[in-house]
Amino acid sequence: MKNTTKLKLILLKYSVTFDMDEDESLLMTVTDKRHGEKETFVHKNYTAVVRKAFVYMNKQIRNPL
Repeated sequence: MKNTTKLKLILLKYSVTFDMDEDESLLMTVTDKRHGEKETFVHKNYTAVVRKAFVYMNKQIRNPL
């Protein structure tokens, strides 16, 4: 699955913000649109950050709190 497709699916459930720290690591924060829960993912490249967020989203869908 392509990054664009993963990001589109993530955006259906979460609001997303991107940032970069002083080490040039990308930070992706997802906020659940329904519950307001936040989670941040950090990695050096965009693909890895989107993959981590996508895996997190799938786990949340399978095992809701």
